[in-house]
Amino acid sequence: MRVLIAPDCFSGTLSAPDAAAAIAAGWRSAAPDDELTLAPLSDGGPGFVDVVHTALGGDLLAVIVTGPLGDPVPATVLLTPDGTAYLESAQACGLHLVPADRRDPTRTSTVGVGELIAAALDAGARSLVVGLGGSGTNDGGAGALAALGAQPAELLRSGGEALSGLETLDLCAARARLAGIDLRLASDVDSPLLGLRGASAIFGPQKGATADAVQRLDAALEHFARAAQPGVGLNMSGSLAIAAGAGAAGGLGYGLLLLGGTRVPGIATVLELTGLAEVAGRVDVVVTGEGCFDWQSLQGKVVSGVAELSMQVARPLVLLAGQVEVGRREMAALGVESVYSVAEHAGSAEAAMAAPAEQLASLAARVARGWSRR
Repeated sequence: MRVLIAPDCFSGTLSAPDAAAAIAAGWRSAAPDDELTLAPLSDGGPGFVDVVHTALGGDLLAVIVTGPLGDPVPATVLLTPDGTAYLESAQACGLHLVPADRRDPTRTSTVGVGELIAAALDAGARSLVVGLGGSGTNDGGAGALAALGAQPAELLRSGGEALSGLETLDLCAARARLAGIDLRLASDVDSPLLGLRGASAIFGPQKGATADAVQRLDAALEHFARAAQPGVGLNMSGSLAIAAGAGAAGGLGYGLLLLGGTRVPGIATVLELTGLAEVAGRVDVVVTGEGCFDWQSLQGKVVSGVAELSMQVARPLVLLAGQVEVGRREMAALGVESVYSVAEHAGSAEAAMAAPAEQLASLAARVARGWSRR
């Protein structure tokens, strides 16, 4: 049997390459004669640069940028021969960079993302693809704009809540810095910046925002959006704040849309770059995976992209997830034939988290024993 193993990362435990390796190890232990192809994936969030580098090659430029709390953090720019630079916002403002006891998206900043963009431009990039996802910020991209020359820089660098005190906004220098540059935003969500489906309401709580903080952040981002685009209607009609993807990465999508960026679906971008459709058409079964199979999985994440691809090439899709929170009806509608839970296999979520690679491999071996005989 020919098997394509194409998982996302298992957030907080395994990177996508590590997850793919664990699934492959388990599968081989039960079905050593099967032919396995490993293709770890990303939807624009953590692991985006590594996945694209594996697919395209190119040169990796190591840089030090400002993290979400103001501390220096390492990051990487991938430069390909055609003059395109691939960046990963999570490397500069990711939630994993913020200790659990310091998570406060009213204060964290995306300034490091702007520094990453500046480093890519200084290296000669003529087009940029910025992966958006996995952020620990909620500043509407204000920090990134400041790093590229927007004023008042000090206030813009101070986090989302500080934007409520913004009186004037000058984007001229930042826009000039990106003039003539093809800027694409590879995001895993299509949320707008504001409102009940916006950055603050949907993703703020998982970054540490209280209910009160969510309200303050949404109001601050609306104030910021009105300063960025004066004259928009009371319902923000005509504003980029209501554009699909403006709410990605705590509103970083909005900040980069202000600089002329174009939002593209993250997983579709990665699937195209990796040429996975051709690979999937040559196998007998596709195996994917992620940390938690929930409602977000159905909306632009790796699993939804791989499911669509599997249906296009008429191959069954098997999902291994740390935890499963989606019912059979939603699973079937997505095109997933079978779902297996690592937590259930291990006996508890705690047991699965304690030895993630080993438990994932053990589950993969169990799945292989059933599927390899079909």
